[in-house]
Amino acid sequence: MTDSAQLPFAGGWIVPRLQAMHYGSGSVGKHLLSSLPSNTSKAFIVTGSSLLNKTNLISQVESLLGPEHHAGTFASIKQHAPVAQLDDATKIIMKNLSIDTLISVGGGSPIDAAKVISYRHHEKNGRYLHHITIPTTISAAECTAAAGYTDSSGTKVGVFKPELFVNVILYDAIFAKETPQKLWLSTGIRALDHAVEMQYHPTASVVPARTMALSAMSQLFKYLPNSKKKPGNEEYITRLQLAAFSSLYGLGLNMGGGLGLSHSLGYALGSPYGIPHGVTSCLTLASVVRFKAEDPENAGKLARVLPYIGQSSSGDDREDAVKVGDAIDALLKELGLDTTLTQHNVGEDQIPKIAWLATKTEEGKLYDGVVALVKSKL
Repeated sequence: MTDSAQLPFAGGWIVPRLQAMHYGSGSVGKHLLSSLPSNTSKAFIVTGSSLLNKTNLISQVESLLGPEHHAGTFASIKQHAPVAQLDDATKIIMKNLSIDTLISVGGGSPIDAAKVISYRHHEKNGRYLHHITIPTTISAAECTAAAGYTDSSGTKVGVFKPELFVNVILYDAIFAKETPQKLWLSTGIRALDHAVEMQYHPTASVVPARTMALSAMSQLFKYLPNSKKKPGNEEYITRLQLAAFSSLYGLGLNMGGGLGLSHSLGYALGSPYGIPHGVTSCLTLASVVRFKAEDPENAGKLARVLPYIGQSSSGDDREDAVKVGDAIDALLKELGLDTTLTQHNVGEDQIPKIAWLATKTEEGKLYDGVVALVKSKL
């Protein structure tokens, strides 16, 4: 695969299999049934207990499907998608071979869980399941063919197959309005994490990946503060959903490994310490940007971000890249999302483990830099 970071005017984009993306209040009611693969489809809902027990969103989806299409609901998916819950859901689905569709409702964990269930279904039955997703956060898990879950040892495990990319995305502000504000805003920082790391991802195409990501940053910096001030504003919610889409969808199937160091640190902090991925991005992103600013090539890519977040360039790439990190910190403070590892019960004794999980080394410039970075977040 061509490294578009080395040859900025030679590259390519491998198109994901997404068939449709609908947005706007009421999009679920308007488009859910037409998103099914056939008139006789049987759909199984994958979600978490909060959405089932604390809202009427799941019952709305069940009612729309009706008995002719609704084959069941599994509402026990927890944060980071523990493997035991995936085992339970997969067993239920395997007993009903008429099921051809999964509908994930929620944030990254239900969406990833549905992808993994589809992956397992293919392993056993030779067929991937049609996947419709109704995201209620803006972490953008719906915008990649990768999926993560937590194994029995507490380690995050990833799978990647082009066929795991969702078929239909329904961004409905009415559904997203039910998301607690801190969760909503922190997953917005997760989307910002995607958009920033897209700028130096080695296989991200210039268009659409990096261009869409720059647009996403502009929207996130504008509408996250607006959404904090007016949490129920459906226009702000929809604009942020589209910003999340723009932050990651453009990468397509050009994955070529992880997104970047902030994401690697996020995985090192997430499952092992029970920290939501939106919060891990709050902990890592600004510091990673400043760390990357010390490398001239990465500094140049990050410096291009400044005009998209309402700031002027000084002409010095390192200085401008540092300003990007500082602007992220300022945004976190404005949103009330600035935090420390100590607040999440992660002590200094865990630094070597975190650095190893993030870098897979125990020495060298990268390892030493990550150790210093993690220590600064205590």
